[in-house]
Amino acid sequence: MLRTRPRSTSIVFSLLCVTGLVAASPDALTDLTVFPKEIRLTAQQDRQSLVVQALEADGVTRDLTAQATYSFADSSLVRMESATLYPAEDGKTELTVTVAGRALRVPVLVEQAKVERPVRFKLDVIPALTKAGCNSGSCHGASRGKDGFRLSLFGYDPDGDHARLTREQIGRRINFGLPEESLVLEKGLGQVPHTGGKCFTKESELYRTVLRWIQDGARNDPTNLARVVGLEIAPQQAVLEGSNATQRLVARARYSDGTDRDVTTLAVFLSNNEPVAKVSDRGVITAGQRGEAFVMARFDTFTVGTQVIVVPKDAPFEFPKNLAQNNYIDGLIYAKLRKLRMRPSELCDDATFLRRATLDITGSLPTPEELGEFLAEESPAKRQHLVEALLNRPEFADLWVMKWAELLQIRSRQEQFSQKAALAYYQWLRGQLLANVPLDQIVRELLTASGSTLQNPAANYYQVTTDTLKIAENTAQVFLGMRLQCAQCHNHPFDRWTMNDYYSFAAFFPQVSRKPGEDPREAIVFDKGEGEVNHPVSGKPMPPKFLGADHPQIPPGQSRRAVLAAWLASPENPHFARNLANIVWAHFLGRGIIDPVDDVRISNPASNPELLEALAARFTAYQYDFKKLVRDICTSRTYQLSTRPNETNEGDDRNFAKAAIRRLRAEVLLDCVSQITETQDKFTGLPRGARAVQIADGNTTSYFLTTFGRATRQTPCSCEVKAEPNLSQALHLLNGSTVENKISEGAVVRKMLTAGWERREIIENLYLRCLSRKPTEAEMAKLLGFFKDGHFAEEVLQDLFWSLLNSKEFVFNH
Repeated sequence: MLRTRPRSTSIVFSLLCVTGLVAASPDALTDLTVFPKEIRLTAQQDRQSLVVQALEADGVTRDLTAQATYSFADSSLVRMESATLYPAEDGKTELTVTVAGRALRVPVLVEQAKVERPVRFKLDVIPALTKAGCNSGSCHGASRGKDGFRLSLFGYDPDGDHARLTREQIGRRINFGLPEESLVLEKGLGQVPHTGGKCFTKESELYRTVLRWIQDGARNDPTNLARVVGLEIAPQQAVLEGSNATQRLVARARYSDGTDRDVTTLAVFLSNNEPVAKVSDRGVITAGQRGEAFVMARFDTFTVGTQVIVVPKDAPFEFPKNLAQNNYIDGLIYAKLRKLRMRPSELCDDATFLRRATLDITGSLPTPEELGEFLAEESPAKRQHLVEALLNRPEFADLWVMKWAELLQIRSRQEQFSQKAALAYYQWLRGQLLANVPLDQIVRELLTASGSTLQNPAANYYQVTTDTLKIAENTAQVFLGMRLQCAQCHNHPFDRWTMNDYYSFAAFFPQVSRKPGEDPREAIVFDKGEGEVNHPVSGKPMPPKFLGADHPQIPPGQSRRAVLAAWLASPENPHFARNLANIVWAHFLGRGIIDPVDDVRISNPASNPELLEALAARFTAYQYDFKKLVRDICTSRTYQLSTRPNETNEGDDRNFAKAAIRRLRAEVLLDCVSQITETQDKFTGLPRGARAVQIADGNTTSYFLTTFGRATRQTPCSCEVKAEPNLSQALHLLNGSTVENKISEGAVVRKMLTAGWERREIIENLYLRCLSRKPTEAEMAKLLGFFKDGHFAEEVLQDLFWSLLNSKEFVFNH
């Protein structure tokens, strides 16, 4: 209800305190925000709902919309009901929102207050059908429709939907003589048998919209109709305290003609974690159990979301004071943990850090000598010095060449990609990373590569697959982290990408062509200057368009992929730096800030968006030198945390409050076994002694590597690498030939016995080799007891060596 005379501030504040909606002092409110920050009402049926959100000193937010008072400089221009504004007369005014002695002012513009806007099929009817669920995948939006009636999924083909509604079964689905008896309305009301049940009532906005459209002749829209160009949701974050706390949302669409519209009642709201936060169809969030959720609003082709954190009510919590922050990463991690009321774990010890960093940066284990030197060093900066030294070792490049070889699918294929070409491609990639060439330069060279696939190996990017759509999909997934495949047949149901986006992005690649070279194993890649990608619905050629950006101007004769490369690997494309930063982060922390790393979408949000943005900004400022980004990550306190949880973070697996326990990936595990046992492997196409991480061709493998989940490189998906332990892996370590044969072949124990080492020294050395630590006194006493029963020393020590290589402590990085 509109109040033209504000209540006394002291009375309002007293009421708020009594109801528990604010703390005992006005100072407890550190911020107060009203959404939206400006209001524009256009046409008679326009409206705008408001949300007032308070932020308290402990990070908790409260919805004070119902408790605020509202007044207008000119109350004749608008009327207000239940925190929603409606137009009355044209003009400008100002809304004052007052809570607990604080006032916020919102400019209000009213235009065409007496003009009734006609109901439009695309702007009104399609959203109504989407809100009612009629065009969802479980109803008429299925590929074959439902009960003889089909709509496009979430309205991606509105012209086709209009034809099916008005031209199929004429006079039945749409009844112009008696609009109320149209089948589309009667079924929605549940008045006739309907598989989907009752979808709306006669009093609902959805029913009134469709009825009015039919009454007006069920016309299709004019060609110059404004289209939706964006969707906003507010507030962007909510920290709710206690079960049943609520937060209302506002969704607002922006149109190509410059207008906007409150679509809160038309948007479809979804939560990705309902036990934590449920959301009603009116956009009201209700808190459940402690945790984190992401609430989304979908309207037209756009999906946006807001982060919701639920914390226990009145739970005692104090974040550690004066906690060290090694760099910007720690500050952003701590900010998120404070909201969640979690404390980070303690730091890991020096031995654990040395093993963790050496495995992560080089894919190998520290030697006993390296461990001794590191533990003896007294410099407070020794961890930073270690990271720097490891980054300058060639093994660092080898590890990342392997990861990029997986993403780029370097795997020979008999039809188009020879072993010689695969090896040349791999060696080119290795040379780039050994020289620390910035990643944006590498990507641009890949996307623009032409000529012989043997003389210019980067051209093999277009030989891994020759299918235009697959090239586009792979490019988006590898370099932007986006899986576009879903938008090939319909608009993405949980992301912003439409069929237009998909085929417009693919339009950068149809002019890439190939011809045989002089060597039968060679291909020549070139731009043929012609070729288009047609939209499967309209059949029209699609102009090239950047994902999430504009159509570029491509002069005649210029390569389309050169234009794409210039944008894709540049600061103008924010997705590039975010994606690569997320890939690097996931390698060192065990999971991505967006996880999986190549499934970036609105419905799979970042666990710490501020951190991801900061990493991307730094990566861009470093001019895409990813060694510098690795240095930031590995020297942060967050990377150096212990895996041991405390009582506040024991259930956390996505906010990096503690270090993750990670199984070594297949190649690294095999290399570590070979390193410790002092043996060498022989892989096809490589000299004896080469490491498994140096395998160039994805077709080259072994039983051990396959069992432990080595990527097949058949797709760029991050899911190709299997790091989850399973029974087959355990059985192979226990009973397989790899570990047993390597222990015998390397004869490490025999060499130490021959050199006159004492049993205690050998046991200690084996522990240092495998686990980067000495045995505890209890472990040593128990192991020495095995020699008292007359067993041969070598046999006991060999068994110990085998046991250590089968231990979880060895197989996992921790």
